[in-house]
Amino acid sequence: MNAIELLKADHDVVDKLFQKVKATEDSEHPAIFEKIKAELDVHTHIEETIYYPKLIEEGDEELKDIVLEGIEEHRQAKMFLRELAALSDESEKFDPKLKVLMEDITHHVQEEEAEMFPMVEEQFDSAVLEELGTEMEEEKMKFKKSNAANA
Repeated sequence: MNAIELLKADHDVVDKLFQKVKATEDSEHPAIFEKIKAELDVHTHIEETIYYPKLIEEGDEELKDIVLEGIEEHRQAKMFLRELAALSDESEKFDPKLKVLMEDITHHVQEEEAEMFPMVEEQFDSAVLEELGTEMEEEKMKFKKSNAANA
């Protein structure tokens, strides 16, 4: 699977979880959030350690700008993830924060898919994207294993 296909597959998984939040009672949201957090933790990790550095190193100026914006959006999302994880299930702040996180992530995904991915496909050949995808999949497995060991 190439890097873009892998990232889009991740985006789809998270979007399905967001749809589940919208379709369920508030009392079910903390459990769904745990899944969202696990997905976003690994996704941001592989983007920041493998994907983004490659784009910054070898992409043009416009692509670098979008990547830097993406990194900033990740920083903000991670802040929300930490805050949500620290809240008790009964906190009245939980659902509003979760809603803002979902809006931010949806915006981030739309930008990546509409702007960043087409640029990446123009600037990197399919062999490079395949290689990146393989590297990202391997890192994803390692990250999940180490998180499971730490849990």
